[in-house]
Amino acid sequence: MDLSSHILVVDDDPELRALIGGFLREHGYRVDMVGDVAAMRDAIAQRRPDLVVLDVMMPGEDGLSAARRLASEAGPPVIMLSALGTDTDRIIGLEVGADDYLAKPCNPRELLARVRALLRRQPSSAEGAAPAGSGTLYAFDGWRLDAARRELRDPAGTYINLSDGEFALLRAFVEHPQRVLSRDQLLDFARGHAVDVYDRAIDSQVSRLRRKLNERGGTEMIRTVRNEGYMLLPAVVRR
Repeated sequence: MDLSSHILVVDDDPELRALIGGFLREHGYRVDMVGDVAAMRDAIAQRRPDLVVLDVMMPGEDGLSAARRLASEAGPPVIMLSALGTDTDRIIGLEVGADDYLAKPCNPRELLARVRALLRRQPSSAEGAAPAGSGTLYAFDGWRLDAARRELRDPAGTYINLSDGEFALLRAFVEHPQRVLSRDQLLDFARGHAVDVYDRAIDSQVSRLRRKLNERGGTEMIRTVRNEGYMLLPAVVRR
């Protein structure tokens, strides 16, 4: 892992913002800190971070709306922090597009572990974009998933925007096609053991991914197997 990765901390509490930012800097990360979503957008426009640590409850636009916007724009991965820590609150955060969710107050070392887990799944911006052909290309039913470029294109060649969670799930499916994958297996394949997620969050992410595939392809791509899990139906050619 490249510890020069750039993290943007967004929180309206200056003391907590400084605490989180300082802790991450102590562990080698480049950190910028802002107090609201408007400032977050400006910061991202100036220099795209590798990851955003985002508070939920802030004046003006809240963190849930901001996470939804970042997911729709294929923005950087997001770890949400919130005083709202019930299972329902976590699921809502993941459903709008956040990649992970931590309740406040959180142990800084747990936040650090979540940051490391997310950054392991993507190259740092300091490393530059992956060169063409350096990763695996998956073709299925006219679709093409370029794992190096993190690009999904439909049979017409149109780019399909995926959140980090949706991309991780689709990669798990294309690496294990025509095979029933349980929720636990998807949790392991898509997110790794270090990330705390929930079965219903997997259901929601699969539902969003399936909707995007069905809208463009017109045929069933991901089948729900009752009491067992999910299966990608088309055969996959790996190149």
